[in-house]
Amino acid sequence: MFAPERVWWAPLHRLEKSWVLIAFVWCLFLTAMMPIWLIVGKQNVPAETFRVNPDTYREQVNEFAALHEVTTADGETVVAPPPGDVYAYAQRFSFFPVLQLEKGEEYRIHISSLDVQHGMSIQPVNLNFQVLPGYDYVLTMTPTESGEYTIVCNEFCGLGHHGMFGKIIVTG
Repeated sequence: MFAPERVWWAPLHRLEKSWVLIAFVWCLFLTAMMPIWLIVGKQNVPAETFRVNPDTYREQVNEFAALHEVTTADGETVVAPPPGDVYAYAQRFSFFPVLQLEKGEEYRIHISSLDVQHGMSIQPVNLNFQVLPGYDYVLTMTPTESGEYTIVCNEFCGLGHHGMFGKIIVTG
């Protein structure tokens, strides 16, 4: 048995050292950017989180929907609450209720899951949130453009996941 002429433990060549140094500096830069972007980045939606019981939360949302229901569209309850706290939930394979919000008003949207983890992606503005059972996520939002926004579940939640949509209607 003979050892190969070039062995892995031989000293690095100058070019190899340069690339290792560049990769290390790049890793340090990306690591530093994570907390900087968290603080400086304007994409971070202000949110609060509270523990809730899913059954109690369902009752709270149903009472809220009954109080603020304005119409039914395509078999879905549409609510038009005043600015302030708004309640909704996700469950296989729907979001409830459809929210009708006023442009320029500030809303605190409470959202929770009643069964499994869901994603909440508001399109076309591309806001993305994870919605977990047992947690009430409070998202502070002020709609700035009128129109219809689709809520898409972007976290696989079962066989009907592909058809899980909700809606936010912004008027005014």
